[in-house]
Amino acid sequence: MERIENNLKEQMKAEKTAPYPDFDRMWSSIQQDELRVAARDAAALRPRKRKQIAIVAGISVALMATPVYAALSYDWSSLLSYRAGITNALEQGLGQTIEQSVTKDGVTLTVHTAFIDDNRTFLLYSLDPGSSRMGEQAGFDHIGMKDHMGNPIEGNYSHQWNEELGVFQGYFETDWVADGKTADVEFSLDNIRFTGDGMHSISFDPNNPNTQEFQVQKDGIGSMTLQSFDQSGGNMLLKSAITFTDPEMRHRSWVRIQALNDKNEPIKEAETPVFGTPGASGEYLSQQIFKSNSIRAQGVQFQLAYDRTLGTAEGTWSLNLALSKKQLENGSFKETLNIPLDQVPGGTKIHEMIVTPTQVRLILTHKEKYTRVPYMDYQLDVGGTLLNGGIWYKSGSSNQTELRFEMTGLDAASLTKQPVSLIAKHRVDEFAGDKNPIKLTGISAEHQSLTTTIAGYPITWTYYMKENHLYVESLSSDPAFGGINQTYYLDGKDRSYGMPAMIGMLGNENNKHMDVYENFDQTELDIYISNYTTHNRNDALRVPLKAGQ
Repeated sequence: MERIENNLKEQMKAEKTAPYPDFDRMWSSIQQDELRVAARDAAALRPRKRKQIAIVAGISVALMATPVYAALSYDWSSLLSYRAGITNALEQGLGQTIEQSVTKDGVTLTVHTAFIDDNRTFLLYSLDPGSSRMGEQAGFDHIGMKDHMGNPIEGNYSHQWNEELGVFQGYFETDWVADGKTADVEFSLDNIRFTGDGMHSISFDPNNPNTQEFQVQKDGIGSMTLQSFDQSGGNMLLKSAITFTDPEMRHRSWVRIQALNDKNEPIKEAETPVFGTPGASGEYLSQQIFKSNSIRAQGVQFQLAYDRTLGTAEGTWSLNLALSKKQLENGSFKETLNIPLDQVPGGTKIHEMIVTPTQVRLILTHKEKYTRVPYMDYQLDVGGTLLNGGIWYKSGSSNQTELRFEMTGLDAASLTKQPVSLIAKHRVDEFAGDKNPIKLTGISAEHQSLTTTIAGYPITWTYYMKENHLYVESLSSDPAFGGINQTYYLDGKDRSYGMPAMIGMLGNENNKHMDVYENFDQTELDIYISNYTTHNRNDALRVPLKAGQ
């Protein structure tokens, strides 16, 4: 999924905000690390073709001769826009200079600088593809580290093409940290894939409400189905389901529908799209919402856009690195807090604070295995300086949640002397539904509506049949209502849940939800609310963590 993530990061930089999916509104088979949410700009930035310039070549020779100068000469600011703590450390001259390279078949991997502390291990690298570069982007079959025992260390990476220097600049980041002050590791990547834009025109008719199927049968993509749903506010929802002949395409390619106006320009989505939700049979599901009049206009055409492999450079590029925490030791510390958070369910408390020159982490523990901390926005107030952060759910780590804050405008030592407080804003709570049924009568292809309430919140229900399936939509006019998570009906004493047909964003303004009951053949049905959420956007929690000196 790294290619998808890199594209979406480029989009989110333009938006300056990153939307988060509402995982509670997805059925149990959806894994958190498989969902990808894109910002509204549908066109990812693409690098231009590489230029062979004598001046650049001369600079490259100079950089090779002066490793420290090479590390400092690269501009990492755009790449590290979401890793401000690393930028902060670079500006302070921190980080371990590595400058080790390996070349195979004309492709050179260089690790420039390492940042290793008690929060994470972070490597800045460059990849010079030489004459092997055949596409605008690059991905790997695998990238990661191994410890001195050969145990794999997984992480995430991102990189960008540097037009002037003719290299990909990237980083590899992992939560793994050395037990001691030093560690011997192997950093490697396997099989480079160069990719570019793939396009396939489809004869989609937005005026046809039925499921439309299209055969692609190329570049690892098999077929696609596309459905349209009229929405409130003059919007139209497009739901696509894609199957692959090459299963790896699910993880390697960002597949989406593009609508082009009569000038062959992409039409932007009206709301935040969601890409890559796994379907019950392994499909790649996406939802995109457009203004209905824009995609129904004269001359609009549709195409499937994706990333296609243009060439490969096979092999393994590997470097043995001797990492050290020495450069980031000053100011780093851990402090046990054990501060109860009575406002948060599940016996939650702030157990520990880990401070390094690049990042501050608050480790939250809770008695329940999984507890959602009910706030959307987080800041750390350090003597009046605010560090922005967010919640982080670690895979495989139950009874624990983390809040992470990139260190910006401060050094780690300042947290030992100044008062520190946690600020959490915009509370979103989840509640179980009541036992009052919503009675759907006269079910047919005609859209019908009724209004009910729960806890004083009005809910408008719209239901209709479409291709032998019953669709049930819910929407509230009260902005304090967060939305229905899921509905169900009773089959005896057993609950039969509707499958979410729309993925919601926890905490956003749109509280609409849609469930589908497949192969439905009745004219009446009593459904119930499983769970719902509410907003308190003015709720602000402030928790003192430590007093200043």
